[in-house]
Amino acid sequence: MQTRARRWAVAAGMALMAVPVMAVPLMVATGPTAAWGQGRSDLVIGMPLEPPHLDPTAGAAAAIKEVTYANLFETLVRIDATGAMVPGLAQSWTVSADGLSYRFALRPGARFHDGTPCDSAAVKFALDRARGAESVNAQKGYFAAIAAVDTPDPHSVVVTLSRPDGLFLFHLGAGDAAIVSPASAAGNKQKPVGTGPFKFDRWVAGDRVVLTRNPDYDGAKPALERVSFRFISDAAAQIAALKAGDVDAFLQFNAFEALPEFRNDPKFTVSVGTTEGETLLSINNARKPFDDVRVRRALAHAIDRKTLIDGVLYGNGVAIGSHFPPHRDGYVDLTGLYPYDPAKAKALLAEAGYPNGFDTTLRLPPPPYARRSGELIAAMLAEVGVRAAIEPVEWAAWLEKTFKGKDYDLTVIAHTEPLDIDVYARDSYYFNYRNPAFVRLEEELNRTQDAGRRKALYGQQQRMLAEDAVNGFLFMLPSVTVQNAKLSGLWVNRPVQANDLTGVAWK
Repeated sequence: MQTRARRWAVAAGMALMAVPVMAVPLMVATGPTAAWGQGRSDLVIGMPLEPPHLDPTAGAAAAIKEVTYANLFETLVRIDATGAMVPGLAQSWTVSADGLSYRFALRPGARFHDGTPCDSAAVKFALDRARGAESVNAQKGYFAAIAAVDTPDPHSVVVTLSRPDGLFLFHLGAGDAAIVSPASAAGNKQKPVGTGPFKFDRWVAGDRVVLTRNPDYDGAKPALERVSFRFISDAAAQIAALKAGDVDAFLQFNAFEALPEFRNDPKFTVSVGTTEGETLLSINNARKPFDDVRVRRALAHAIDRKTLIDGVLYGNGVAIGSHFPPHRDGYVDLTGLYPYDPAKAKALLAEAGYPNGFDTTLRLPPPPYARRSGELIAAMLAEVGVRAAIEPVEWAAWLEKTFKGKDYDLTVIAHTEPLDIDVYARDSYYFNYRNPAFVRLEEELNRTQDAGRRKALYGQQQRMLAEDAVNGFLFMLPSVTVQNAKLSGLWVNRPVQANDLTGVAWK
């Protein structure tokens, strides 16, 4: 296995030890970071990607929610560090026996950062905006079952559904369901105005977003007075920033090969948790030759996931065989359906009419897991005759051309939305997968409240996607955090797209 991995690495023009840890210069910290956390009320968080804007209700990029969720914006229902649904802007709620009526009691003192009240009228505005004809919400489907939103009094909201939706409450806890004000919603992309315990201070494009504590917050005040999110995509620079004290913690740390060094340094702690990030070799199912299931199955047999996990994540990952996280109830292990088998891959390609393989393009967005995976995958595909030309692109270009435009052959990306297997039922989704049988399963799942039946339906969906080899199902993206040892309160696992700093403090 190691010999083959090294051969792929050479063929891809890269070394598996992609970041030379010992070559990273150790810089000297100055200013408040040099005290290494003593007596501080500020925090600098490192993130690999900069958000394209700061309106969580108007974009698919996870980085938007990672900055804003629970910090700037709040939702009716909040998802906590364990994945449980807890009160948010709604301090309590009740659900009718038929599952069609939800009544929310709002926090009476909640206000937006501009001073306007977050009352039932604001909630109605936000939900109607998310589900309306002009909605640009990336998860508009979350709100599709809403038939009406009523406001019997300023602190009560009644949402009536046209059909039962077993995930409705959970979806109301996603960043896409953030409650926004009619007075400021139009400007949230650049100057977000929420109800959260932190307020927007400034955005230095290409560098950082700065938040400050909201003195008028109606709930428990955070310990931190000032938070800066710094955006550092290069893995070597992530290491250097941590060592220098320029960042206090790096979330979604990408330099996996450096983890032993940080684990052995008492100034740092390292955590590896779970995410909802199914990492895929995404395939344009509508484009030849990928409209042939035999070709897609050939790609699945051509990829050695174990070597991919070892080479890219340094073993800090779990293989998947379909689009569902192993830590969720209802998971079915389908990793054995397409074992690594280059001979089988070549036979399937020949059967599909490509005995000599074919040329294609593999577009790679900036995250190191995507770039490194793509290099190895291209080398693996080359061994079965599929010649994938690598096209590196920046994040904004990937979103515009690949995700929105659906103009691509292959790409590598992690889908970090929770319980998002439903995207395969969307005709307009960028995979271009069309399967009426899958849509029927999703419709039944939406109507079903019984936990056992929902689990069975999830299993059927997973098997259908795996058998159709819709995408190359690679691994779950781990949640790796390297942080100053004097910090507490950062999430280990990532049940939703969030970097919730409301409970973070210096020891």
